[in-house]
Amino acid sequence: MSISRRGVLFGLPLFLAGCANTGIGQQRLNYAAKPEEKFPLPAMHLEKVKPELRRQEVAYDTSHPAGTVVVDTPARRLYYVLGDGRAMRYGVGVGRQGLALKGDAYIGRKSEWPSWTPTANMMRRDPRNLKFAGGMPGGPNNPLGARALYLYRGGNDTMFRLHGTNQPQSIGHAMSSGCIRMLNHDIIDLYSRVPVGSRVVVLQA
Repeated sequence: MSISRRGVLFGLPLFLAGCANTGIGQQRLNYAAKPEEKFPLPAMHLEKVKPELRRQEVAYDTSHPAGTVVVDTPARRLYYVLGDGRAMRYGVGVGRQGLALKGDAYIGRKSEWPSWTPTANMMRRDPRNLKFAGGMPGGPNNPLGARALYLYRGGNDTMFRLHGTNQPQSIGHAMSSGCIRMLNHDIIDLYSRVPVGSRVVVLQA
C-alpha cells in the first residue's frame, strides 16, 4: 500500500502507527543519555530492559494518597502514587529471602551519587566487603548508583535504601542485601518526585 495514500503509513493506519511510536518514543526519552550528571550516564538500550520493567504511567487503584511510594515486593514493582487512579510504575530488584524490608517507613534523607559503607551484617556475610569498611565514594562503580533515598522509622535509619544500581540485570529479581534497587535512570526520576518525609509502604506476599 502506498505511503503517499492519505491516512496510511507503510500499510498501517496513522493513528495506530502514531500510538506505537509515541510509546516507544517516550520510553527512549526516559532512558536517554544524561550528560549533565556528575557522572554522565549513557543511554540505556531498551532491548536490555523487559517492557514490563520499564518506567511508565499506569492505572493504579489504591487507598494511599498521592505522593506515597508503594513497593510491591512479590511483583518486583514500585509505584509512585499520582492520584486519580494513576501511578508511575517502575521495575525494581528486591532483597533475598529473609533480607527484604517489611512494613512502612518514610524517606529520612536523600543523596545524589551517594557514598556506600557496607553494614556489619554485609561484611559478615561477604568478607570481600571488608575492604570498603571505611566507605566507598559515589560514582559509576558504587553499588548505590546515581541516587539514594534513605528509609527511616521513628527518627532512626533502618539501613534500608531505595537506590540506583550498577547491575541493571538485577532488576526484576530478589538478590540484594535487602535494599530496593532501581535502574539509575528510574531512581533519578523518582528522586525528583519525592521530598524528604514521603511515606513508603512495603508490601509482602
